[in-house]
Amino acid sequence: MVVPADVKKRLEKLKETIERQRYLYHVLDKLEMSEAALDSLKRELTEIERKYPELLTPDSPSQRVGGAPLPEFNKVTHKVPQWSFNDAFTPEEMREFEARVKRFLKQGPDISPDFGSRFGGIDYDCELKIDGLKVVLEYQKGYLVKAATRGDGAVGEDVTENVKTIQSVPLRLNRPVDCIVEGEVWMSENNLKGLNKARQKAGEPLFANPRNAAAGGIRQLDPKIAASRKLDNFIYDLDITSEKLPETQIEELRYLDGLGFKVNRNFALCHSMDEVIKYWKTWQKKVKSEGYWIDGIVVKVNERRLQEALGYTGKAPRWGIAFKFPAEQVTTVVENIVLQVGRTGVITPVAVLRQVAVAGSVVSRATLHNEDEIKRLDVRIGDTVILQKAGDVIPDIVSVVKEMRTGREKAYKFPTHVPECGGDGRIERIPGQAAWRCVAKDSAIQHRRKLYHFAGKHCFDIEGLGPKVIDLLIDNKLAADAPDFFDLTRDELLNLPRFAEKSADNLIAAIKKARRVTLPRFLFALSIPQVGEETAIDLAKNFGTIERIAAGKREDFEKVSGVGPVVAEAVARWFSEIHNKKLIRDLLERVTVEKGAPVPASGPPLAGKVFVLTGTLSTMEREAAKEKIRALGGEVSESVSKKTSYVVAGENPGSKLGKAESLGVPILDEQAFLKMLRCISP
Repeated sequence: MVVPADVKKRLEKLKETIERQRYLYHVLDKLEMSEAALDSLKRELTEIERKYPELLTPDSPSQRVGGAPLPEFNKVTHKVPQWSFNDAFTPEEMREFEARVKRFLKQGPDISPDFGSRFGGIDYDCELKIDGLKVVLEYQKGYLVKAATRGDGAVGEDVTENVKTIQSVPLRLNRPVDCIVEGEVWMSENNLKGLNKARQKAGEPLFANPRNAAAGGIRQLDPKIAASRKLDNFIYDLDITSEKLPETQIEELRYLDGLGFKVNRNFALCHSMDEVIKYWKTWQKKVKSEGYWIDGIVVKVNERRLQEALGYTGKAPRWGIAFKFPAEQVTTVVENIVLQVGRTGVITPVAVLRQVAVAGSVVSRATLHNEDEIKRLDVRIGDTVILQKAGDVIPDIVSVVKEMRTGREKAYKFPTHVPECGGDGRIERIPGQAAWRCVAKDSAIQHRRKLYHFAGKHCFDIEGLGPKVIDLLIDNKLAADAPDFFDLTRDELLNLPRFAEKSADNLIAAIKKARRVTLPRFLFALSIPQVGEETAIDLAKNFGTIERIAAGKREDFEKVSGVGPVVAEAVARWFSEIHNKKLIRDLLERVTVEKGAPVPASGPPLAGKVFVLTGTLSTMEREAAKEKIRALGGEVSESVSKKTSYVVAGENPGSKLGKAESLGVPILDEQAFLKMLRCISP
């Protein structure tokens, strides 16, 4: 059908007008036209597109409410890892953060002649921390092509159709750039009140807070439900862009604003930690003024070159931190104190509480940490206590309201025996520490929790092998220790309750996938006392192989940065025990541990080198290549610049190859890259 020229012109005018009104209202909070009038324009646009479907484009305002409900969400592997920030709660912790930043920068190589002179005063970008749901948006040539949840940081869920319903999210940017950005989806408190009023009338459960309502809206399979939630968003981070990356975090926010994103206007450039703390205190008083939930501020080192020098830990960026506001507090009653045995045998006292809502969630238990904490608080069974949320998740008892005591409260004394400890159940206080532990080193409950940990997502990450399945395997004598997981057969699983052919096949496939594991994950999975994720990474970087770690002495471990005498002694003792040596041997017969690269005395061999990968590598996954580069001290970037040391080009390389050639950046094919790794790896 031939489309009349005046219809085309009318359509373009409608799209321009609706888009302009969307930006004014949903981004700038300005209203030039009534909602009824705007709805009339939208109806006219839809009618033209229905009559002339060839005029329908992906960026049309009519596409903001998606089509048919989805059967399920597809998984999305993030092109850029999605980190989360560590938390601070006090000015003292923020000064410790700054001290770590300066200490790390001084230990690293200079990145410019004046670098060392800057340590006296680092600039910080401060932004409000919006309490919502993180989303990652990808644009190609300026058009929105993908929206995903954060998920576990590596894999999220495809929520593109739902995000399109958010009016403040542009479907087309102001320039045809390729970029990936991060932001927060949120719901206003007024919209939450309206939603809960409607749900109450319909006899549906109410949402406890705007964050839950926003998350629930984005994770609806029907985009029309998401649209009805009237969600909003702020964009705050630029992961990748086909244009030049801004040199500072403040410039990055302005860059995002220029592309047409909704950026929270309340950011500030602070020239000292004193200014950061002042900004934090100011917004504590103004926290209720914005109409959306704010649970703190996010503090980032402003200069990108310093961010790149600082890099990341295993969990979070070193250059940023979430500075939380004081937690919401409520009172409740301690109904009992029970002991919980952990995987390493350490016993944690837990307060059983009268149920209470705090910071938007219902709480019935709180950790009391150890015996000394119970004595410090003087908390007794029957006490009225002040409870707060320490961060977002962990409930914490702050103090006892002693004026509420009646005389019936009972002081708690640590018992001498705990049945869950196995053997005769005896417990002992760890010398030099506040914690108690089981005398028997491997009780049944400890052992099971070690196996839960071993298969968990931060260790071997065996999907489908959760606590209930592990209990089933142990109870049916199909698994006694971790190596047994790798000997399971399909027929054995099919003989168990709850297993059908598909679930059995899926678990066998997951176990097969887990037969190759990185050294840090392998170490963390062993439940070595004192060894968390970060220590496991440090040991892997410094020793390179499990064999070298197993042969290490206490003094060898003490040489590792971040490992003190207590940790070194614990690691050395663990590897010296016969049953642990057998565990290592049995595991190495079944799994392949990828070698890490030890750090030589002169520093990592790729320190200061920046790599960009493009195209498909035939001998290894791209993520594996990145891990090898990082393990050798190098950095991986997503964009080519004058700072790039090498571009690694696989099959079907993209535009990055051409840019590298134009800048004179050395280009390595896959064989040359592998040869480089072989030459510098131990």
